[in-house]
Amino acid sequence: MLAGPLAGTYDPAGPGRMLFAFFAAMAETEREAIREATLEGLDAAARKGNHGGRPAVITDDMIHTLLRRRAAGERVEEIRKDLIIPTGKPKGQNPSPASLYRAVAAHHKAQRHPDAVAAAHAEYATLTAPGEST
Repeated sequence: MLAGPLAGTYDPAGPGRMLFAFFAAMAETEREAIREATLEGLDAAARKGNHGGRPAVITDDMIHTLLRRRAAGERVEEIRKDLIIPTGKPKGQNPSPASLYRAVAAHHKAQRHPDAVAAAHAEYATLTAPGEST
């Protein structure tokens, strides 16, 4: 529309206003349809046990090592150099300090709210139970 035969004919006070309002409404409707289809696809994948995103590279052993050494007074930057990622694309590399801080924060959050973690695990188990039809 903007580059076609009517290029340069838009006048906010003129007849083009109705046409552009129509195109805006159509674009918004299409955007909502795409969003709904994406959410349905993600939900269907989650029911099958597939979750998006990268797999976690920080293991529980790494978190416990980090917490134990931090309690002894070491800095995260010093500890990070001794931790090695065991799997995935960054296998053999050291985790970033940001990844370590996020993992420790998630660990502390899970420790503060164990009931919520247990409920989430139970809900996930019921969603992935064998024999369930979708």
